[in-house]
This record gives sequence, structure tokens and C-alpha cells, in this order.
Amino acid sequence: MTERSVAGRSVPEGLRAFLATESGSTSVLLAATVAGLVWANLPFGDSYDAFWRTALAVRLGDGGFSLDLKDWVNDGLMTLFFFVVGLEISREIRVGQLRDRRVVAVPFVAALGGMVLPAAVYALVNAGGPGGAGWGVPMASDTAFVLGLLAVIGTRCPEPLRAFLLTLAVVDDVGAILVVAVFYTDDLSVPALLLALALFAAIAASRWLRLWRPPAYVLLGLAVWGAVLESGIHPTLAGIVLGATVVVYAPRDAQFLRAGELVQALSREPSPELAREATRSVQQTVSINERLQLRLHPWTSYVIVPIFALANAGVVLDGRTLREAATSRVTLGIVLGLLAGKFAGIALGTWLPLRLNWGVLPGNLVWGQLLGGAAVSGIGFTVSLFITDLAFADDPGLQSQAKIGIICGSLLAAGLGWLVFRLAWDRGAACAPPDAEPVPEAERAPLPPPSPDDHAVGPPDAAVTLVEYGDFECPYCGRAYWVLDDLLERYGGSVRFVFRHFPLREVHPHAVPAAVVSEAASDHGLFWEMYGTLFGNQLALTDADLTGYAASLGVNPWEDLERHRARVNADREGGERAGVGATPTFFINGNLYEGPYDLESFAAAIDAALDDATTEGDT
Repeated sequence: MTERSVAGRSVPEGLRAFLATESGSTSVLLAATVAGLVWANLPFGDSYDAFWRTALAVRLGDGGFSLDLKDWVNDGLMTLFFFVVGLEISREIRVGQLRDRRVVAVPFVAALGGMVLPAAVYALVNAGGPGGAGWGVPMASDTAFVLGLLAVIGTRCPEPLRAFLLTLAVVDDVGAILVVAVFYTDDLSVPALLLALALFAAIAASRWLRLWRPPAYVLLGLAVWGAVLESGIHPTLAGIVLGATVVVYAPRDAQFLRAGELVQALSREPSPELAREATRSVQQTVSINERLQLRLHPWTSYVIVPIFALANAGVVLDGRTLREAATSRVTLGIVLGLLAGKFAGIALGTWLPLRLNWGVLPGNLVWGQLLGGAAVSGIGFTVSLFITDLAFADDPGLQSQAKIGIICGSLLAAGLGWLVFRLAWDRGAACAPPDAEPVPEAERAPLPPPSPDDHAVGPPDAAVTLVEYGDFECPYCGRAYWVLDDLLERYGGSVRFVFRHFPLREVHPHAVPAAVVSEAASDHGLFWEMYGTLFGNQLALTDADLTGYAASLGVNPWEDLERHRARVNADREGGERAGVGATPTFFINGNLYEGPYDLESFAAAIDAALDDATTEGDT
């Protein structure tokens, strides 16, 4: 049975860049984590703590302050990381997905469930114990590791799920910072806090007065950070608040026109003054928020967060430490919180707003995908280590047990997520339009017979004909693509494979253009080359991407557009008459195939069809 959800908007291009940076930085973060663990367990492992406890002072005359290297990383560099998080939050609220209440409602409630339930599980396990202060450790997901794992999962994880989890991660990050600020602040200095508020008011006033002087904002921002640090509140709160105040706006037509006029004037009469004015005008078509994200996000993803992991992941894994962790309620609470608490909290938080019709999901997500996303969200690392350092600052033993719990819980959550995605695929899930209803069997027309226009591989007189109605953006079709390749290699000339278009334009915005481009390639005898390219690049099917793929084959993708579109529509209409309502849908010798999409299940069905064909031939 096909599970359905309401279709939403496609993922904005800004999110594509964010996702690419996050997933690409995962390998660097993983390497830094392993390096920290190895360093702490080498024969000279004492140097790990000694190095990160080295003091570094900043002084001006008689004034200044001193922090050790680990605190500079946790209190200083991580403030810049959360500043970028604040930039992303501000952009999404003003011009991104968070503007739409119904789109943000489901991941918002899911994020709350994914924070509250893990904390409750941990608190229950550690009630009355020495580790009670660590209830905040299993609350946060690690966006970089989660998106990195989803990149490995590939087409099993559609892009709308990444958008859903990214929105969830934004809410998750805000909640984690509020927890740090409210519950992990020990000694509060009211004068320093008032100074921080006054400096923040100065920044807000400068923005209101439109005084755009970057050096002044940098100096004021550093002053706010120092004041918040002295106040006793963790300074990362300053980072996220400052990031949320940076100006963001959608580009305006007048700005584009002005920039274009200046560039044209510069091409006619080049001058330093005109070059400076044209440069400034072009820059202003994009908000300072997005320009800062472009510059800072690679630094935070590839440098700051890996350095944080290197400074905090080091834990001695000797026999005594592992024995203590195996019986520790802190370790058990974190593992259960990340593995079971996150999974159940996000699943329940997703089901509830959908059940009450509070919101919608992006794209045509099904429960197998959502539960897989809920499972991998149990990978808690960066912020979990961050809170560990605050919760158990005076107890190195509990810190070690907590870090072991974070590592074990994250690994188990990754394994659970992979298993859920695997099971969802093996059950033969499919994409379908919202509110699609199956055509009753009595009303189905016969499957359209083979025709010279069909895209087919294999001899026309093959004993078995396998017909697929597919969609180039459907993740399940992408999974089946690799299976079918192995299947055709196994059976050779005994099987003829026919691909027919069934683009789900209601849920896959790039499906129709991709199908049209494949038809343009077909005019040049290159359909199967384009077929492989499109299924190999399912997450990159924008018009620009499609134009590039066609150019690489020497094809004009948009030539004879109406004829190609009519060909695609004819395939879909024929499939609808035959009862097709979802992708992929397979027919074996004209009979609907309803089994899983794995190689052995397909092979068993084809073997049965071959036996039937042999029996009919004998009679």
C-alpha cells in the first residue's frame, strides 16, 4: 500500500547550498573526532588535556582576561558557529520556509518532541543520581552528521526530507541554546548583563538609523560577547542573537535594474569610481545576511566545528573507563535518550500536528522516510558535547561517561536510521500524488501494448517484458534503477525492459522537465544515456542542471518542447487508464507486479513468468 502525505513546495536554492556545505563537512568533522579519540588514548595521551588547558590571555594595559585553549574554542569559536545559526534562522523566518506557518508547524512540534522526550528519558534514568544535571545532553541533534549520513543514504532519502530535518534542526538549535542560557548559567553578574543589553541596544539603534559600517558592528559584537561572557551566561547566546539581527531581505527589481545599468555604464566608460559604485550596487542585490553566510559557513563547518570536536571528543577508553560507563546511569540515560527518546519524540511530534491538521509536509514524504529521519536525528554530537562540558564541569569521570554515551548513542541511532530506510525500501514503497485513490480493478483498461515509440532494452521477442512507469525525481524509482541494471545483466536476452513516463508533477517539481529532456535526447538516439544521467543525479534536476546534462550530450533540451511534452503526457495518460497511480509501477508480461523492489524479489517474479512462458510454449 502506498502511504501519502500532502505535497509542499520544492526546496529553495539557498537551502541547497546550506545542505551541500553541511554534508560535505561531515568527513572533516568525523576525522577530527577520531583524531581527538586517538590522541587521548596514545601513550602520551596526557598531552591532550595539557594542551587544551594551556592558558591564552588577551591584555590591554592593566586590563584583560585569560581563558585556556579549550574555553577559547567552546566560548569563543563556537560563538561564531552559533552566529551563523542565527543568520540562518533570521533568513528562514523572513524570506525562507519558516514564513509559512503550515510548513513550519510540523517540524517545529517534531523538534519540541525530539527535545522534551530525550530529556525526560534521561531524567527518569538518572533520578536522584549524581548525573541529574546532564538531562540537556541528549536533547540536540548534530546537523552536520545527520545530513552527512543522509548523503550516504542517497536517493533513499528524498530532498524534501532533508528540508524537513533542516527546519527541525533550526528549532533544535534554538532550543539547545535557550537551555544552555537558562539552565546552565551558574553565577549571574547583573552589571555585566546590563552592559551587554546596552551594547545590543546600540547595535539595534545603528541598524534602525541605517548606519552600515562593518568595523563598528564587529567592535560592538565583540564587546557584546565579552559582556555576556562576564555576565555568567554562556556567550554562545550572544552569537545566535546577534546573527538573528543581521539584515535580510528578498532582492528587489529596482536593485537589479540599478545594478544592471551601472554594469552597462562601466562597460562603456570604465573608471575606478564607477567600478566601486557598480560593485556596491551588485552586492546590495543580496542581503548582508546571505553574504555573511556565504563567507562564514564554510569556516564554521570545515574549521570551527572540527576544532571543537578535536578539543572535546578526547576521552580515555581504557578498561576501567569502559567498565564504569557500562554500568553508569549517565551513559545509559544518554544512549536511551538519543536512540529511543529522539526517535519516539520526533515521530510523535510529527504525527500529532498532521493528525490535528496543523500543518503539512514538504514533498510527498511517507512514514518510512520520516521514521528514518527521526532515527538519524538521534545522532547528537556537537551540542551534546557542548552541554556535557557545562553540566559536568567539575567531574571528569561523569564527563567521560557522558562522552562515551554520546558516541555509542549516536552510532546506534545511525544504525537504526539505516535499518529503517532499508526496511522502507524493501517493503516496496512508492510516490503518489496527494489524495490519490487507486483505480478499481474492474475499471482498469488493458496495459498499452508495446509500440515502436517505447523506450526499450532487450529483444522484441523476449519471453518476459518488464514495463516500468517511472518518474526521474522519484526516490523509489532511483532505488529501482540500480536494481534493474543488475536484473537485466542477470537475464540478458530473456527480458525486455520498457520505460514509460509517469511524472508526478503534483509532488516532484522537476519531473516533467527531466522527462522532456530525456525525450530531446531520445531524438538523437541518446535516451538511455540521459536516463542514466538523470537517475544518477536525482538531487540536481533544476533547469540549469538539465541544460548542462543535455549540453554534455550535444543536445538542445528545449527544442520541440510541445511535442516532447505531449509524448510524456501520452505515457502518463496510458498508465492512468491501466490503473497506475504511483511511481514506480511495474508490469511483468502485462500483469501488475506488487512485490518489493529488491533484486531477488524481481528475479523470483521473472522466473515465474519464464516458467509460464515455457509451459505455454509446450502446449
